[in-house]
Amino acid sequence: MRPVVATVLAAASLFTLGSAPAPELPARMADTGGGSQLITAVAADTHATTGTVTWWDLRDGQWRETGSAPARFGSHGLVEGTAREQGTSTTPTGLFGLPFAFGTEAAPPGTRHDYRAVTPTSWWCEDNSSRSYNRWTDPRPADCRAAESERLADFPTQYAHALVVDFNYARPVRGRGAGIFLHVNGHGATAGCVSVPVEAMREILRWADPARSPHLAIGTTGGPTAITRY
Repeated sequence: MRPVVATVLAAASLFTLGSAPAPELPARMADTGGGSQLITAVAADTHATTGTVTWWDLRDGQWRETGSAPARFGSHGLVEGTAREQGTSTTPTGLFGLPFAFGTEAAPPGTRHDYRAVTPTSWWCEDNSSRSYNRWTDPRPADCRAAESERLADFPTQYAHALVVDFNYARPVRGRGAGIFLHVNGHGATAGCVSVPVEAMREILRWADPARSPHLAIGTTGGPTAITRY
């Protein structure tokens, strides 16, 4: 092979290797929940209160970004979900299911998740001593103290639309935390939830299909809470 031709082919080979796209984020994760839809919520580090939420579809064996929006996290940043303590205003990291949706406003057209309408008597019980700890209740049971819980109708902006995150939900550990949702932005950082602009929340609800087992992964770009760990 003549030197000029060899040089051109070598350069072309390097260009091809160098331009190969990196795998999309879900393809680099340890687990995506086994379904064909995924929401990722990523912060720069555990001190961050903002980041990005992206929703993905698995098509023909490839994860493809469907939409994204700026996100807000807890006012005290993020923390490994298994080590979280209630009342710390931290967002738990990990991979979570999305049991159902709710809202003070009607479900966006096309919503397929079970969607519960918030009434004046709808509460999320966060009382560690209650049998209803980390559960939707309507009405609030006698053993769930109002001072230790959230009356959902009191937050018409944030809970216009929300998805329940199954953090500490299936088998609640007392003191770890309750009432973690993906919901609409309020005035600033959250008390531990993940929030997005209202139009993004509506788009997520129109997009999410329970038959495709959507999950939410929360994490940082690197370190012990890197989203790729989950």
